[in-house]
Amino acid sequence: MPSTPTPTMTSDEIIQEASRILLQESNALADCAERLRHENKDQFHQAIYRLFQTLDRGGKIVVTGVGKSGKIGEKIVATLQSTGSCAVFLHPVEGLHGDLGVIQANDTVIAISYSGNTEEVLRLMPSLRKRNVSVIALCGNKNSRLVKESDIWLDGHVKSEACQYIPAPTTSTTLALALGDAVAITLMELRGFTPQSFALNHPGGSLGRRLLLKVKDIMYHISDVLTVFMSTKMDRVVAEMMDYKCNSVALVIDDSGHSVVGVITSGDIRRAIALRGQFFELNANDVMSRNPVTCFVDDLANEAKRLMEESDYSISTLPVVDKNNKVKGLLTFKQLEELI
Repeated sequence: MPSTPTPTMTSDEIIQEASRILLQESNALADCAERLRHENKDQFHQAIYRLFQTLDRGGKIVVTGVGKSGKIGEKIVATLQSTGSCAVFLHPVEGLHGDLGVIQANDTVIAISYSGNTEEVLRLMPSLRKRNVSVIALCGNKNSRLVKESDIWLDGHVKSEACQYIPAPTTSTTLALALGDAVAITLMELRGFTPQSFALNHPGGSLGRRLLLKVKDIMYHISDVLTVFMSTKMDRVVAEMMDYKCNSVALVIDDSGHSVVGVITSGDIRRAIALRGQFFELNANDVMSRNPVTCFVDDLANEAKRLMEESDYSISTLPVVDKNNKVKGLLTFKQLEELI
């Protein structure tokens, strides 16, 4: 059997090394932010407004890069797309073999290369110039060929990579990714991209559900919940509650049969049994929680959840009403917790 290798680091040394890497990368982000506020702010302004104009005129953002920079570029494109900016990724080698056709005259290219001298990216530049497209270099070397041949420079310089002895792209790619986020989110805010628009791009996930799902989509319909009057005896409430789909809550309505005036939960029933004698002689009016907080059928489910969570007292159910305050159903915190 092969022997088990002996670790060359102690447990404390492992934690220290991991902490050093995280601190080094976070310091690189802080350094970049400081430069952005001062010497690099004009370049960032130009980049954002150039991209804004590109999208406003019906163009798109084309991101290119190779190796680790290409992987970062793909993630930047994904973030741009999900936040409402039309963007595509172009591998520079594929671009040289026909895929340059994706670039149109009103597009803007973001070229990523830490050294700024990556041959595959540089070989694209003459073709980009012929198409008269703007090029933004996301690069760590302001004296590089890429920066000199580009219109705008986004400063991605780092003091060193996180790997002490091997120059593996680590800190530099973290910074490039963060700069991509800064570009995407700033563009999103500049263009007035709303949470509802964001949700439309995420219909299949929890993000979309959180922003699009309405109370009426998940509530118990009124026919699924026991409704009683204030004068209804508690023996009937207990006997009939279990016959309904929502079998732990009863809604107490006024004499018109339209407006909800109280809620009886299984917890209310347990407390009433413990505190009062002759429980089954009581009416719903004696046990119910009065003047319950309600929500509307067309409210966002996420807002209803926030209403429950931010209440001064514990709320696990919300009667659902229409614009005329007629009760339409019931929403429980458990339903929201499962879906949002």
